[in-house]
Amino acid sequence: MIGLLGEYEATLDSKGRFLLPVGFKKQLPDGDSAQFVIARGFEKCLNLYPKKNWDEIFEKLSKLDDFDPKVRDFIRYYLSGATLMELDSAGRLLVPPNLKSHANLEKDISLSAAINKIEIWDSKYKDKLFETFTPQAFSDLGAEIGRALRGI
Repeated sequence: MIGLLGEYEATLDSKGRFLLPVGFKKQLPDGDSAQFVIARGFEKCLNLYPKKNWDEIFEKLSKLDDFDPKVRDFIRYYLSGATLMELDSAGRLLVPPNLKSHANLEKDISLSAAINKIEIWDSKYKDKLFETFTPQAFSDLGAEIGRALRGI
């Protein structure tokens, strides 16, 4: 798995393309830096996976029980719109229109590392999300997640 760190701002051009920040490019191993999969996020964002990380997730998804209706619903929704993409010669990625619409992406976007993927948010929406998240709420969430991590 390729682990990612950092948060960067970018701008969508009129065709829906954005320049992948150099800070992320430097974290990708040579040879793994050109291919990605973009998919819907659980919130109003998109998930951008280095292809190597996506392959691991796809392998796990392929082992789920297709006879379970909840599994079928999840796979249907999660994989719908998932798109393999490559950096163009200028280092840009094109956000498919259906995914751009899902995340309400307009012009200014925020790219945030989330362990094995990059979350792509409309900057205005992400700013509002963090404005409502208080230090106390963050502390409480950390305590709850910390308890769960200790149980691993």
